[in-house]
Amino acid sequence: MKCNICGTENQAYSSERIMGKYNIEYYHCSNCDFVQTEEPYWLEEAYSKSINLSDTGYMARNLSYANRLTILLYLLFGKNGTFLDYAGGYGVFVRLMRDIGFDFSWDDKYTKNMFSSGFEWNQQSRVDSVTLFEAFEHFVEPICEIENLLKISDTIIFSTDLHPDPLPMPKDWWYFGLDHGQHISFYSKKTFGFITKEFELNYYNVGSLHILTKKTIPIWRLMVTRLSRFGLHKVLAKRLDSKTWADHNLMTKEVK
Repeated sequence: MKCNICGTENQAYSSERIMGKYNIEYYHCSNCDFVQTEEPYWLEEAYSKSINLSDTGYMARNLSYANRLTILLYLLFGKNGTFLDYAGGYGVFVRLMRDIGFDFSWDDKYTKNMFSSGFEWNQQSRVDSVTLFEAFEHFVEPICEIENLLKISDTIIFSTDLHPDPLPMPKDWWYFGLDHGQHISFYSKKTFGFITKEFELNYYNVGSLHILTKKTIPIWRLMVTRLSRFGLHKVLAKRLDSKTWADHNLMTKEVK
């Protein structure tokens, strides 16, 4: 099977049972260190619920990334940037960021927008940055997805867990998501190194947070995002104008 990142012919390194019913193969690329499943014929069934039931960290993750992105986006783009949360789920993150004061739009072709209705992306405008949280591991064709994202913005900020080294068996690493079958693509820093060369981008990593961008970002700005644990995001939020009330007025005006 050919690697979905670099095209190298690779061999299955393990097999495992997913969703309690399908025995599938996992492939590891020796060239770019990417791990992928066999052709994912089970996805329609896996996405019968777009947010899987075992994702108990959904709300905590949105709150945590809202704090960290408050710092990062303010340092990179100031008060007036425009942003898109791609694969934005129920719209929780967009609502949080608009409440803080950032101009965020929502897009997700698989999930209903429950919390930021009215602020859907118009499918045309470019933005200063695209955010994606827990989406890269769902990509069937990562290179095509990245190409499409770069048409929207020169900066992609996202989260995904890098696979350990040495590579574990699927049953020994929770992120393979054997219970729900939605995770089909797994990366390492080496994988993203190949991607940056392919697209002439810079790659930055701070824990589970990753950035692919045409910008050059001083490392200190990335490290400062860790200060959210000490409340720096609250200090910066005071310099922003929350959109909560303005959005309320806009929505009630549209209803009238």
